[in-house]
Amino acid sequence: MWYKKITLFVMLAFTLACQSNKPLKTVDYVDIERFMGDWYVIANIPTFLEKNAYNPIESYRLDDDGSIATTFTFNAGSFEGEKKVYNPRGFIANTATNAEWGMQFIWPIKADYRIVYLDENYQHTVIGRNNLDYVWIMARQPKISAKMMDELTQFVSSLGYDSSLLELAPQQMPLGN
Repeated sequence: MWYKKITLFVMLAFTLACQSNKPLKTVDYVDIERFMGDWYVIANIPTFLEKNAYNPIESYRLDDDGSIATTFTFNAGSFEGEKKVYNPRGFIANTATNAEWGMQFIWPIKADYRIVYLDENYQHTVIGRNNLDYVWIMARQPKISAKMMDELTQFVSSLGYDSSLLELAPQQMPLGN
């Protein structure tokens, strides 16, 4: 029912809107055009929306107004599960770095979204929040090396996150790879 979806979005928005007072340090600068495109969620401390998400992918597109059209897709419960699609909108909060965003699932609430790690080749990123409640390790490919996963997990821990809460996101290689 439509009212269940609205309730779900409102709950998610309020959950994500809460922030702590201590800012989480972001990367120095993000070339926003280079950052756009598909990012596979490799591991995360999931929101309730992301529980049992298979093949989660976050896709970004920079719109003419400077906002970021976002498409979050996943299969619910299994690789063959129902495909879910959500379209929050990103707003760059700090244009000097492009690393601090507000992510809006429902107007007028913008959730804290910070690019706290980004490799020089724009192949791996970590998105965090001031509250240290949710975190996402993402990559341009659906699989990363065990070494890279260990490094990113250690990085997440160094930020103050409880890395024992990280969950691997089940990913299948796309057909043709």
